[in-house]
Formats: sequence, structure tokens, C-alpha cells
Amino acid sequence: MLLENPSLSNKMSISVDHEKLDNYSQNHVRFYFKYSSFVFKALKTPKFQRFLHWMLKKERIEEHSVRAVHVKVLPFRRENGKGIAGNCDTTRGRIRIYPKTMTFCRIFKQKFGRSSLLVYAGNRARAALIHELLHLKYAADEKTVRKRAENYFCIFTRKQFAQGAHAFWVYAMIFNEKISGKKALGLSCGTNSSTKPNETCLRASGAFK
Repeated sequence: MLLENPSLSNKMSISVDHEKLDNYSQNHVRFYFKYSSFVFKALKTPKFQRFLHWMLKKERIEEHSVRAVHVKVLPFRRENGKGIAGNCDTTRGRIRIYPKTMTFCRIFKQKFGRSSLLVYAGNRARAALIHELLHLKYAADEKTVRKRAENYFCIFTRKQFAQGAHAFWVYAMIFNEKISGKKALGLSCGTNSSTKPNETCLRASGAFK
């Protein structure tokens, strides 16, 4: 049975692969720890936790099927060099959320400002967690997971932002929606065929104008 009160936040933690830290400079390590701390707080906000509780209940996904949510300190890249936002071990019920690279964040901040970067980082992590939670029900059905994840994220952003235009801006920033036939932003959701099941790939392909 689902718990009446959200309990997912109790299963969240910041996780670091200490053996990999030596591959990064001190500046990088400090940056990634700050990034993971920010994302951890963004995912644990009461408003988002209540939304996840509602989503899991609506999808009939039992919260106890989620064993752990690890906010990873260091980014992860597949063999093809492309990074991912998250992945899910459906057998063990373990979800991992990964950061963008320091290089990406520096460029993004220079172009759009610190506030926009924070909005992007927090909502990228939220979209990734929504996506990976849905894999617990739909397993390797990536098409269904992606479609439902976008719908749920759209619902959350509408509740999060009073102004519809701002909500759509956030949604477009994450999922690369098109406005009047043109890309509103140069950020693309990982819809390419190289994305493996149970992985979220939300990455930047360019800059919006």
C-alpha cells in the first residue's frame, strides 16, 4: 500500500565515487559537490515531493519499490562520450541522477546568467527523476516512459510557475519544444536511438536565441 505521506525524500542521498575524484581538479570537485547539493535540495522540496507522491499513486507505482535515489556528484558518460541525466536499475529499485559538466554550466551561465542555470539544473534533475521513476512500471518501454515523463513534467511546471509563459519556457528548455515551427531553445531531450533503456539523456545541443 502507498503511504499517505511522501516518503521518497527519506531514500535520497548524495553519492560520490571517491576513487574517481583523483581524476578531477580541486576546482572541479568543489563545483560538483555544490552542484549535487543544490540538486539534492531541489529534489527534496516539499512541493516536488508531494507531486511525486501524487504521480506514483496515479501510476500505481508503490513507493517501497524505490529502494534508493542517489544524487551523483560526478557526471557520467557512456562509451560514445555522451552524458546522461539519470538511470534506473529496475531490479534493485535504485535510481541515479547525474550532473551536467562544469564546462557546460560555465558556458550556459555566460550566455544566460546564473539564475537561468539554476532553473535549468534543478528542473533537469526533476525531469530525470520523473523519467526514471516511470521506468519502474514501464521497464524498457522507453517511448511510453518519455511521453509520460514529458506530460508529468509539464503538469509540475504549470503548478510551479504561476505565469504560463515561464512554465513553458522551463518545459521547452528541458524537452526542446518548438514554437511556431522554430526551436525555442537549443536544448534537446535524448530522443536519439543511442539512448539505452532506463537512461535519461537531457543534453544541450546549442544555444537559443
